[in-house]
Amino acid sequence: MHGFLLRIAKRQEPSPLWRSALVLFGAVLVALGLSILLLALRGISPLEGCRVLIMGAFGSSWALQDCLLKAIPLFLCSLGVAIAFRLQIWNIGAEGQFALGAIGATWAALAFGAQPKFILLPLMILAACSAGGLWAMIPAIFRQWLGANEIIVTLMFNYIAILLLDFLVYGIWRDSSGFPMTPAFSKNAILGTIGTSDIHWGLVHCALLGLLCWLFFRSTRLGYEIKASGDNVQAARYAGMPYNFLVVLVMLLSGALAGWAGFLEVSASVHRLQPSIMVGYGFTAIVVAWLARLNPAGIALTSFLLAGLRAGVENLQLDLQIPAAFGAILEGLILMTVLAGGFFLSYRIVVRRQT
Repeated sequence: MHGFLLRIAKRQEPSPLWRSALVLFGAVLVALGLSILLLALRGISPLEGCRVLIMGAFGSSWALQDCLLKAIPLFLCSLGVAIAFRLQIWNIGAEGQFALGAIGATWAALAFGAQPKFILLPLMILAACSAGGLWAMIPAIFRQWLGANEIIVTLMFNYIAILLLDFLVYGIWRDSSGFPMTPAFSKNAILGTIGTSDIHWGLVHCALLGLLCWLFFRSTRLGYEIKASGDNVQAARYAGMPYNFLVVLVMLLSGALAGWAGFLEVSASVHRLQPSIMVGYGFTAIVVAWLARLNPAGIALTSFLLAGLRAGVENLQLDLQIPAAFGAILEGLILMTVLAGGFFLSYRIVVRRQT
């Protein structure tokens, strides 16, 4: 009796770029196909749903600018998460670190609002990065010296940070109008836009920070030690690499970048602190970092695409009355299909004929 035997074999060579791109493209198509199926189950024409989604994301100059504005904080949060992930440290707290960055920047803006712009903006960045970085360092210290799981600690810290933000805007920082928000920032605390566009200078911040991150891992000893320790902790310890220090360092850098994103959101986009800035950039950053395989250039592209999906889903909500949760479902489907597709990058299926 003849038959076929299927066997899973680990690939001996790294997957080429074309295979990685093909798997990513195929996974996104599968996720979009499942999303279209969900639209069809709601009685919405799949073609109309696709048209509204694409037009809302990339169909006009206004839509493209909206994508870029959403991609800026998403990129910085994702870049920070990727730095921690390189050391196999699972920072799930970018959302809370983003909130602490926004709080730190707001404190500087309210306390030193009369200072000149060239002093106030760097001070706001410093306060935001310090707040986000120190907030991220606490789980790192808990992990290395108390044996706590950084996934749980960073996840729980998100909710503490968000509630702290609410406490401030509903309490001591509440505007005199009575609404849960701080007073508007002074003009010196506002990061301007590029030319006549709606895109603010945070886009340039992202480009410079992405380049610095790439150079850090490519050209510095610390960058090499982080990558080596992430690949093999025991070998790194045996080679004398300061693993405990590296854990604290990557969490500090990760939180500082998320905090920088918080600064950009309150300074360049909202011009004050209010609860509506918490839209899940820190959680989406985890998806972006994995999709981009921790590469800064890939993070930039994936951030733009995911921001486009966010804008497109918002358009679906307005035009076709799609629930707000649809965006989270779409992001989850993309992540799960990409993770499943990643199986084919590390393994292959061998078919043998049985006799």
